[in-house]
Amino acid sequence: MTGNNHSQQIVQKLWNYCNVLRDDGLSYGDYVEQLTFLLFLKMAHEQTEPPWRRTSLIPEGLDWPSLMARDGSELESHYRRVLEELGKEPGMLGIIFRKAQNKIQDPAKLRRLVVDLIDREQWMMLDADVKGDAYEGLLEKNAQDTKGGAGQYFTPRPLIRAIVDVMRPTPGETICDPACGTGGFLLAAHDYIANHNPNLDSDQKRHLRMEALRGVDIVDGVVRLCAMNLLLHGIGPTSTEGEPPVVKDDSLNATPSRQFDLVLTNPPFGRKSSVLVVSAEGEQEREALTVVREDFWATTSNKQLNFVQHVYTLLKMNGRAAIVVPDNVLFEGGAGETVRRKLLQQCDVHTLLRLPTGIFYAQGVKANVLFFDRKPGREQPWTSTLWIYDLRTNIHFTLKTNPLQRSDLDDFVRCFNPENRHDRAPTWSPDNPDGRWRAFSYEELIQRDKASLDIVWLKDESLEDSANLPDPDVIAEEIVEDLRAALEEFETIQADLAASPEE
Repeated sequence: MTGNNHSQQIVQKLWNYCNVLRDDGLSYGDYVEQLTFLLFLKMAHEQTEPPWRRTSLIPEGLDWPSLMARDGSELESHYRRVLEELGKEPGMLGIIFRKAQNKIQDPAKLRRLVVDLIDREQWMMLDADVKGDAYEGLLEKNAQDTKGGAGQYFTPRPLIRAIVDVMRPTPGETICDPACGTGGFLLAAHDYIANHNPNLDSDQKRHLRMEALRGVDIVDGVVRLCAMNLLLHGIGPTSTEGEPPVVKDDSLNATPSRQFDLVLTNPPFGRKSSVLVVSAEGEQEREALTVVREDFWATTSNKQLNFVQHVYTLLKMNGRAAIVVPDNVLFEGGAGETVRRKLLQQCDVHTLLRLPTGIFYAQGVKANVLFFDRKPGREQPWTSTLWIYDLRTNIHFTLKTNPLQRSDLDDFVRCFNPENRHDRAPTWSPDNPDGRWRAFSYEELIQRDKASLDIVWLKDESLEDSANLPDPDVIAEEIVEDLRAALEEFETIQADLAASPEE
């Protein structure tokens, strides 16, 4: 049986059981989380047996055999204790079990999950790809459950692979994702290095497994999933032998203590710029979520602009970044204009990929990938030419009927010319106005209104021919998204007006 079939079969088996547990009110996210705990305990136990015979990572009495030995309500209460105790442990154990709770209320169903599903499979005997693919499959199914909002942590894997293919990480480089979600970028970078460098020496292998990758996320449950995802792919310390590759933190909180060769990230979308708080007098007030950092060019409550600035601070000199940003980062005035002008001046902002709609689980998102390199200070600007690839105009994807494939990005990767990006040729010309790959000089960019990088040159056929309109559901999604964004803006303005004292 091929690894792919096997992993699909495992995903299907685990997933079918999730449908049973959903009847008890368990969400997909809860289920994947419970699987995370149980799979980890089972694999830690397998490592203590032949051929590995390693010392157990798990304290005795909190391990897999202790679960197998119990039944009924005794199993349920013991499982609760296991989660609680392991959450207090250091290293990866503490990350995986931090604030862990048992969500499976029916002891008979818990027993079936332990004995019939997880114990039957020798997880360590499956190669890392099968384990990882099976787990990724579950994470993707979880992301599809958009009602639970899980989709915001899941970047389409074909897009991640294309970004990593053009960024070409190499052995010895350090790679960071400051909004890592379930770890897609980190895994893809790891696999790229391993697959393109089959003859790594032992030091390089250790660096790749232990030191090359760094992920940060603000959501406990997501950090847990990321840690488990990395461990299942054989990445990270298995005990307290080193610093875990993923941590729970608010990336925007402080100036980074460490810088990296590569930053690959898709920060969370959403324009929430204030939060409701209750004052000492019991009044509800809106408090702006403005990030104030001395190392930032502009102070703003726009989360995406803050992430762009943060990514710049994370890069070593000549470090390379690829960041997914929504359209507003390209055209917004005020802080947006300040950030764009500084970025064009102090970095080589060399490539922009305009992404099609319908590829993210969050509906109606219009996004782009911005590629730039950090450079040392000098008077003349570092950006000379910005190359833009338009994969959006007249292109429509949907998650179910026409999902994005890696092959859809082949032309972009070819145009990017990762072997030597200083030797590029446009596909657009006055004679070929339909070309999707076009260069713009620094002078052209800064003379545009607010130094906007939101540049379109292709004719939108849907505006000219009603037969070319996208599907009604796509149009409806985009309208809903625009209305939602407008409503949030109005709410913020209303709150600001209510908060400011009358003249």
